[in-house]
This record gives sequence, structure tokens and C-alpha cells, in this order.
Amino acid sequence: MKKLFFKTFCVTAILCTTSLIYAQETIKIGAPLALTGGLADEGKKQQIAYDMWLKKVNAAGGIQVGNKKMKVELITYDYQTDEKRAQSLAEKLITQDKVAFLTSPFGSGHTKVVAGVAERYGIPVVAPVASSESVFNQGYKNLFGTLAANSGIVSHMVTLFTKQYPTTKRIAILGREDVFPKAMAAEMKVYAEKAGLEVVFNELYPVGTLDHAASLSKIKAAKPDWIYVSGYTQDLVLARKQMSDLGVKAPIITMITGPAYKEFTDALGPLAEGISSATWWHHSLTYKSKDVFGSTTEFYKEFVAANKSDPDYVHASSAAALIALQMAIEKAGSIDKDKVRAQLASLDVVTFYGPIKFGANGMNQSRDLPIIQVQNGKVVVLYPDAIKQGNLQLVK
Repeated sequence: MKKLFFKTFCVTAILCTTSLIYAQETIKIGAPLALTGGLADEGKKQQIAYDMWLKKVNAAGGIQVGNKKMKVELITYDYQTDEKRAQSLAEKLITQDKVAFLTSPFGSGHTKVVAGVAERYGIPVVAPVASSESVFNQGYKNLFGTLAANSGIVSHMVTLFTKQYPTTKRIAILGREDVFPKAMAAEMKVYAEKAGLEVVFNELYPVGTLDHAASLSKIKAAKPDWIYVSGYTQDLVLARKQMSDLGVKAPIITMITGPAYKEFTDALGPLAEGISSATWWHHSLTYKSKDVFGSTTEFYKEFVAANKSDPDYVHASSAAALIALQMAIEKAGSIDKDKVRAQLASLDVVTFYGPIKFGANGMNQSRDLPIIQVQNGKVVVLYPDAIKQGNLQLVK
């Protein structure tokens, strides 16, 4: 019996040791994604970008960690655009799948939930698509976001539009009652009033609203020079169609962040014409870098070759989030969470996506974010001047 026990123990020990060595040779990153539900389009974009990065990294042997390379395993689950499910899956990724790091889901609200879980376990989480400062003011030490703050979008937009069209005096604001869209609506009110504009309508619509007729009728009666709507793609497509049905018009119509997405322009066709917006990245940028893509141009070429369409800021920021994590691991020479967290906090690099330098609250540094408009069926950059492709045109 003793010999049998000893042999069994030895076999078990060898298997355990082998499993431990294998686990140590693989870097596990967890990614809860909205692959179904209301944010499925956005979640699938994250997945596409993650896969692009993963294939390039593993094809090169993995991430350089000290004197060896470690392959990456990306563990993803569909949280079905359900906040509570996102929370439970983040917990599962950490406690059962034993991931070393996390990326957050699409949107500020769902990022906030996942970041809360990661903070409890001291797991670094990189957020590709969260830009509301309310997510980053929780005192979290483990949350890092590749998008710049929302405020940079609105302030430049108000300045640009009112300078080009000084007759713009009255603005109507309609926002989705959700973390990011709500913040964008609130910030527009602040900056519009600072610029001397009269806010003639300012309301929020509940998540899941299927009829904007009541709000749009009020906007029509207010006769604004500028209509500003915040929400996610499906909300904005619906609102724009109902504006057309009800005859709601204004010389300037802005939808945050509708035209940044191909799905928006595809769904609306001619109704997308003249709609202005903003984005955190555009493929006309010309950054050169030492990451796996090498430059904005190369990322763009690879993306178009694989997907037969242009990438948007969700794709770019999602790939950049994993690049930031990769660079932090390489600088740390370790996958120890404390060492990697420290390197993320001190990161100051230029990637194909642009500069990444996290501030004290974990947000990427502010910079001039592109303002865009649909003109002749294409998205045109209006600002900044370095990549400007045209001037604001009034909606016909």
C-alpha cells in the first residue's frame, strides 16, 4: 500500500508540476464581451481587434517576459449586454479561469461594474471603450483606459461650430439615460451655455426607448439651430429616422457617436448625410510606433484586408488596450500583477492608435479628438487641422 501510495503521489505531483509549468508559460487575459444583446455590434468590434492583436503576438512567439517569450491565451465570455452577467463573468474569469489581467466591456457603465470586481482582487484591467470621468473617479488603482476624457470632444465642437456659423444661437439636447451618453449630454449643456447658446430643450430618454416622438415633437416646436443627441448606434438610428418622419430639422444635427460607426451610415443611407459627430481615432492619422502593427497606416491596411471595411475608434482602441498591457508586461519583465500595474501607471508610449499616457486617475491623456461629419456618403474629418478633410456643412 505504501509503495502504491508513493507511486500515485509521484504521478500526481508530476502532473501538477507539469500543469503549473504550462500555466506559467501562458499569459491568461480575460475579456467579457457583449456578443449578443443591445451592444452586440460594439462587442464584436472589440473581439475583432483582440483577435488581430492576439494572432500577431502569438505568431511572433508571444510576449517577451524577461528572458523568455510567453504565449497569450485570451478567455472571452458573452455577457449578453447584461450588467449583472458582466459582473459575475468577471468574477469567474478571476477566480475560476485564473486570468492574470482583464479588459473591460464596451461602454462606461459596464466598464465600471467590471472594474469594481477587478479592484477587489487587485487585477489590472485595461478599458478600451470607456471615456466618462465618473468611471475613473472611484479611486481605483487597477483601472486604465485608452480613450481620452469626454470633455475634449464637446468643447472643441462648440467652438468650431459656433465660429463657422455665428448664427447658431439655440440648441436642443436629447441624451440616453446611461453613463456615457448622459455625461455627453450634460457636458454639452455646460459648454453650450458657456458659449452663450440658449438651451431650448434638455431631456434624457430611458434605456430601451423605442419611440422618441414625444421628445422630438417638443424639439420641433422649440425651433433649435442645433440638435444634439447622445446614445448608442441603435438609439441614434431610430431617432434619426423618427426625426425624418416627424419633419424635425435643424441646420446642425449632431449624434454622438453615430457617424463614427459604419453601421450608422449603412442603416440610414441618405438620412446620415450632414450628421456631425466626434470620435477618439480616425484612420487618416499617421502615427508610427514600435508595437505589433508598426503604424496607423499598417493597422488600417491589415484591418481592411481582413474585414473589407474601414476600422473605427472601437477597433483601434481595443487593439491599443492590449498593446498597452503588452508593453507594461514587457517593461515589468514579469506577469506579477503589482509590477505590471506599476508599469501601466508609468507608461508613456506612442502606438499606432496614438499616444498612451495614463493620468493619476487611469485615463489616457487629453488630446485633440477628431470631429467628423458625413458628407457625400463618406465620413470627413473637420478637426483637428493636422488631419482636416473639409469644413462643416449645414444639414439640408
